[in-house]
Amino acid sequence: MLIRKSPELTYADITPKSLYLGRRKFLQAMGIVGATAVAGKGLFDLALPPQAALAATQFTGLIKSPFSTTEKPNTLNDVSHYNNYYEFGTDKADPAKYAQNFKTAPWTVSVEGEVAKPRKFTMDEILKLAPLEERIYRHRCVERWSIVVPWIGFSFNVLAKLVEPTAKAKYVAFQTFYDPRQMPQAKYGGIDFPYVEGLRLDEAMNPLALLCVGMYGDNLPPQDGAPVRMVIPWKYGYKSIKSLVKIRFQEKEPPTTWNRYSAEEYGFYSNVNPNVDHPRWSQAKERRLGEIFTRPTVMFNGYADQVASMYNGMDLKKFH
Repeated sequence: MLIRKSPELTYADITPKSLYLGRRKFLQAMGIVGATAVAGKGLFDLALPPQAALAATQFTGLIKSPFSTTEKPNTLNDVSHYNNYYEFGTDKADPAKYAQNFKTAPWTVSVEGEVAKPRKFTMDEILKLAPLEERIYRHRCVERWSIVVPWIGFSFNVLAKLVEPTAKAKYVAFQTFYDPRQMPQAKYGGIDFPYVEGLRLDEAMNPLALLCVGMYGDNLPPQDGAPVRMVIPWKYGYKSIKSLVKIRFQEKEPPTTWNRYSAEEYGFYSNVNPNVDHPRWSQAKERRLGEIFTRPTVMFNGYADQVASMYNGMDLKKFH
């Protein structure tokens, strides 16, 4: 059974699952877990975190989103052990290995720029902004692989409306957290930090653009962008920025990390388009993680009904 966050607990009070599992392994190594089966559960209850705190890491009563795909989701193991998160290493397996001690509490997200009501949101405030939806989205990564994930969150426009963007706001810039002490592998990444991304305002306000706080009924694992990230399902995966700390509404197009690294390969829009090849490979086919055979890449990753109208009249090969 999934249980929503208990109201008397704050986000900072929650024991990370990795810490809980680490304690359990320690107790098993000491022979304590086995002994409790004989001596009763009292010793085990004293040695482990309160169950109320553990339950508070999960969500219940999630609204099923009408935007969800009916495709079979990948497993949690797939999605949490094959990641792009250069702050924690460049190999797909590195983030799961190096991000486990990443400190995600306390956490705030600053919203500023061309808004009438700039403010900082705590994670507790973010979690209370709107009913949480489960959205099963398909995702396409530029390296020719794709995944299907049940994310938890709500439309980014809910937060945006609270800060009231001004008439000058045409774009939204996003910035991820960066701390070289916690992320020593970043020095081998070959890109500039902190990681930055951007959307046009109408893209950010589209109901599909998700401010994401969890996946698979639980909090985000560190390697998947804890504690809060963006998910933009009609764009390539690198567009869905992780571990957000700053959001800025602005008049001019913001720089984005991969576009700054190589504009020819990574356009600002980064929409999934099988007709625009990456300079080093075709984008016409993709392989679902865990599968052998490829499948055709679909325009806008299958979300054309919801987003295609935003790009009417644009040359999508030029503005890729």
